[in-house]
Amino acid sequence: MNPPAFKFPRPLGAALSLLPKYPHSLLFSQVLNLALGRLIKPELLEPLHGKRISIRVTDAGLGFFFTINSSGFVACRDDKASDLAISATAHDFLLLATRKEDPDTLFFSRRLVVEGDTELGLIAKNTLDTVELPKLDFSRLLPGKILEKTASRLLSAG
Repeated sequence: MNPPAFKFPRPLGAALSLLPKYPHSLLFSQVLNLALGRLIKPELLEPLHGKRISIRVTDAGLGFFFTINSSGFVACRDDKASDLAISATAHDFLLLATRKEDPDTLFFSRRLVVEGDTELGLIAKNTLDTVELPKLDFSRLLPGKILEKTASRLLSAG
């Protein structure tokens, strides 16, 4: 049996929604460059060049705004309308990132909302589908695992 879906508490989401959008959009775009920069062929992203894209985490009250150019993902300020907006809860984005859920399933169950230029949405989805993403194993980030790995490295270095 699967554990219940995590949802950010409403007061926390409301508080996060008041934060300026640009700083975390900048961080998000840098993470995308680090995580996907070597995995996505630049020519696959060309149809998305210059398009404003937003990722909205609905329950957390967060929005990430960026565009794509020849050097990769670039943060934008949120003062203009997005060409493509993708919205879901943090839990559903986590399911997508870990490949435990298919975007089509979430879309048709109305848990993933795509607004704006749907052709851009299909290009983005198909581009990500062609990438062989490494499996995210969050259990490796547990404090005990990190301490174990650190201790092992320290002992082997000595």
